[in-house]
Amino acid sequence: MRIAQVAPLHEAVPPKLYGGTERVISWLTEELVRQGHEIVLFASGDSVTDATLAPMWPRALRLDGSVRDPQTLLMTMIEQVCRRQSEFDLIHFHLDYFPFSLFSRQSTPFITTFHGRLDLPELQPMFATFPSLPVVSISEAQRRPAPNAGWVRTIHHGMPEDLLTPKPVEPRYLAFLGRISPEKRVDRAIAIAAHCGLPLKIAAKVDRADHDYFEAEIRPLLGSSDVEFIGEIGDGQKSEFLSGALALLVPIDWPEPFGLVMIEAMACGTPVIAFNRGSVPEVIEDGLTGFIVEDETSAIAAVRRLPELSRSVIRQRFEERFTVKRMARDYLDVYRSLIKGAQVRPRLVSS
Repeated sequence: MRIAQVAPLHEAVPPKLYGGTERVISWLTEELVRQGHEIVLFASGDSVTDATLAPMWPRALRLDGSVRDPQTLLMTMIEQVCRRQSEFDLIHFHLDYFPFSLFSRQSTPFITTFHGRLDLPELQPMFATFPSLPVVSISEAQRRPAPNAGWVRTIHHGMPEDLLTPKPVEPRYLAFLGRISPEKRVDRAIAIAAHCGLPLKIAAKVDRADHDYFEAEIRPLLGSSDVEFIGEIGDGQKSEFLSGALALLVPIDWPEPFGLVMIEAMACGTPVIAFNRGSVPEVIEDGLTGFIVEDETSAIAAVRRLPELSRSVIRQRFEERFTVKRMARDYLDVYRSLIKGAQVRPRLVSS
């Protein structure tokens, strides 16, 4: 198949450090190339891929302080994809709803994967306007606020089997991985570790938008010798970091659409203790790959139950459920259905 993958421009594909969406796009793209499909990746020029790269801007916007209006570049990219649509059997967008109006009036099949939260009231008029356009959710929980969207399938994320693997180190601490923001609740992780009398290592990015929150609410909590703030880490460091953890704490306070860090931990055989929000019950098998908890008290109790879990079984469940091969297979099923017309929904037509 000839497929266009259209990525956001904020991060490179794959991202240099943090960037879950762009990381998933990269894994999917490279696996499709490996399977022999012709892929054109529309992304920032500093992206690295075995596909044909269509660079839309020299650098990821996160790294380019000269760009003051990123929406102009996004709209330019969408128009460039439109002008080249005849080259593709299918176009796969990762840009939320931005391509909907233009591409609802075109003939080339396209699919959009939503990667973010959909529980915002201002999104509902958009879904009401475009109810027939085919979209993919990354969890069943993600799609609940928008039941009338044109859902064709839920496809959980998957990652390369050998990207992160268990390391022969003795687990000695609790871990927090990802991004520091109010909804990720690293403050809860600090409190849980303190109650358990265990060290906590925090490997996390601080976005510019969350800098004030970090300085006011989190930095004062980092004074303990049992709390180590490492900062942002890349894939090359994650196997060691996660393998050395007794558990990964995911004390979220929002409807997490997927939570890539959970399957990263599972790839290393590391149990996950996660709050029962969003996609968590779809990703974590309670009592097998980790524990699903309701509050800090139950999280502390779950830490005491960690010896009940088998790290080899956790790794096995990752291989069975969350590999990129499975993810690519699921997407290819959707692509073929759309190309054949089985799932193609009526396009809007201009008057």
